[in-house]
Amino acid sequence: MKELEYPFDSEYILKKSKKIRRQLLEERSEFLHRKIAVLGGSTTHDIVRVLELFLLNQGIQPEFYESEYAQYWQDVMFDNPQLTGFAPDLIYIHTSNRNVVKYPSAASSEAEIDAMLEEQYGHFAAMWDKIADRYHCPVIQNNFEYPFYRVLGNREAVLPQGRISFLNRLNGMFYQYAREHEDFYINDINYISAAYGLDRWADPFYWHMYKYAMCMQAVPEFAYNLSNIVKAVFGKNKKALVLDLDNTLWGGVVGDDGVENLEIGQETSMGQVYSEFQGYLKAQKDIGVMLNVNSKNEYDNAVAGLQHPDGLLRPDDFLVIKANWEPKSGNMAAIAQELNILPESLVFVDDNPAERDIVSVQMPEVAVPDIGTPEQYIRVLDHAGFFEVTNLSEDDRRRSEMYRANIERARQQQSFGDYQEYLRSLEMRGTIRAFEPICMARIAQLTNKSNQFNLTTRRYTQSDIERFAASEEYITRYGRLEDKFGDNGVVSVVIGRKDEAASALHLELWLMSCRVLKRDMEYAMLDGMVRACRACGLKTLFGYYYPTAKNAMVKEFYGEMGFVKTQEAADGSTTWRFDIPDDYADRNTVIAVNA
Repeated sequence: MKELEYPFDSEYILKKSKKIRRQLLEERSEFLHRKIAVLGGSTTHDIVRVLELFLLNQGIQPEFYESEYAQYWQDVMFDNPQLTGFAPDLIYIHTSNRNVVKYPSAASSEAEIDAMLEEQYGHFAAMWDKIADRYHCPVIQNNFEYPFYRVLGNREAVLPQGRISFLNRLNGMFYQYAREHEDFYINDINYISAAYGLDRWADPFYWHMYKYAMCMQAVPEFAYNLSNIVKAVFGKNKKALVLDLDNTLWGGVVGDDGVENLEIGQETSMGQVYSEFQGYLKAQKDIGVMLNVNSKNEYDNAVAGLQHPDGLLRPDDFLVIKANWEPKSGNMAAIAQELNILPESLVFVDDNPAERDIVSVQMPEVAVPDIGTPEQYIRVLDHAGFFEVTNLSEDDRRRSEMYRANIERARQQQSFGDYQEYLRSLEMRGTIRAFEPICMARIAQLTNKSNQFNLTTRRYTQSDIERFAASEEYITRYGRLEDKFGDNGVVSVVIGRKDEAASALHLELWLMSCRVLKRDMEYAMLDGMVRACRACGLKTLFGYYYPTAKNAMVKEFYGEMGFVKTQEAADGSTTWRFDIPDDYADRNTVIAVNA
């Protein structure tokens, strides 16, 4: 919904929240349902009201639990039965500098300040540890914003007696905890309050009148930033940028003005603006965002522009370059197909409002931000939070490399007449093992991202994955695939629940990354599960398919794997059975598997 896309009108959202909520529920039929506990150190009602809108717009339908005013710590530490009965999928702790109960005074010694700091940190760390032990779910915790006044003036951040100095040190301890604990995330309200304007954000009227940690007008900005973390935790991030060229990556029109006359580089102020934007995009590529081009241009002119000596992006930085005179909406569909991702994973960036409108109408799944003038490009894209980072894995950093190799595989396939011959030519090597600590983050990430090849579409946090791995009641396997073009990383996950009384294994999750479809990895994973079952004395596999709007491609998957359908419900859900034969032979013949 355009009204909820950044940059948005905060006043409109606050006034029309009921209408917006009704429209969102009417326009979308399928949501990811999640329970979110909001534990507040201040009033949270309006935060929850607006947060729900942004989450609905991102495909997540939340159910909320709200603590009583300022009972965030007590709810956790004393096991409030309402909270434990709620069984949250995520806990958000909404505290601010108003919840710091002790600050240094001018007379405080450094030893006293250190003790004060440890006491404040211990108050929060004990709560976080209790949540990890009791609830096994992701936690989002605010850091602390600066106070709206400075008793020590510009020495407030320098002297240990200053409140800013104290909060900076406390924030640093929060950050260290976040680095050391998976599924723990910081909501950076110190940055958000600074970007909004601290004087407006911290208007004392709202605290003393309503016990709001911020002014009412800042709630949408705050809730939007929080929603970006929530949607990233639950796998709703975008994956790729699709970029126009002329007056987007440089000033001017390369076909008319010539490469030598493009504005890019340090010679002019606007040239510097475009250089800074290219640098920002390069940094996005470094964290795993895939860059692509969709431009109305001759291909040779587009490539020449990308080879400008003062440009920071080169043709090799882009996975797919569509420079032609076809409709940009058609190019968008082609780019999604070549990358083998859903259109909803794309963000289209174009300076031309007419082109943006056409793509928005023709491909409503694609995010199409109103990027404004060149000086605003970075701010709009950055604040929009399309690529919010919750975990920066090696697979994330290598994403562009892996997708580029996939494109090369597709090209090579066209040169083979026999598909099995093509698969053998890839020289594939697979690793199939029980869940291991080094892969936990990636496995959790896959469960939240994979939609098309996901038979039950269950979503799990890293804490869930760790619990499955440690349980004797489950068999877990992950699959990693390499070939002569490169390492695809972890691409498949299977979780099975043992039913020893029936000598059976119930496959509660089976998913695979679409970038390795039809590479026989599914057969290798079945072989691995059969071996695991035999080692446990289990003789039957039960598979389940739950239909969604996106996973129709695997509707008959179990049938193709040799399972027999035993049940079909009115909603299309199916149950399948596979009795492991005594003479079972491995189905995979093209991947050399290291089990």
